Amino acid sequence: MTTTLQAPKVRKLADASRVEFGPLAFYHPLVADGDTPVRTGIQTSAPGYVAPMHWHPYIELLFIIEGEAEVWLQGGETQPIHLDAGDCVALPADVPHSFRTVGDKPIAPARHPFESRPGRELSRPQSDASGYPVLDGELEPVTATART
Repeated sequence: MTTTLQAPKVRKLADASRVEFGPLAFYHPLVADGDTPVRTGIQTSAPGYVAPMHWHPYIELLFIIEGEAEVWLQGGETQPIHLDAGDCVALPADVPHSFRTVGDKPIAPARHPFESRPGRELSRPQSDASGYPVLDGELEPVTATART
């Protein structure tokens, strides 16, 4: 992986692939092909979506483009941090966290991990080579081994 970007790298949302995260969410990877030290993309999550508790080996930034969300670290489920459109939160590396859509409108967080390594879910679904969850015919994650 190249750690020094030598020229501007432009990715357009209209040209990005769509990765399904189950029936209530999908992700458009923008800069996420492993040739930069960061990856970013936009996830759209419908009302009722709750991300599985997961962690990353890097700091993750969630910037809420539209809608409202709540985010929490493991153990803080009863006191989530409320985020509105325009808000950003930095989540610490290697600390389990989750987020959910609040209200009746979808959220669109831009996700900005600082290193291009995939996240891990506590009830870890299988991942493909890009780090995205493998889904079954019902668009449900195929479970692999949990973190110990």
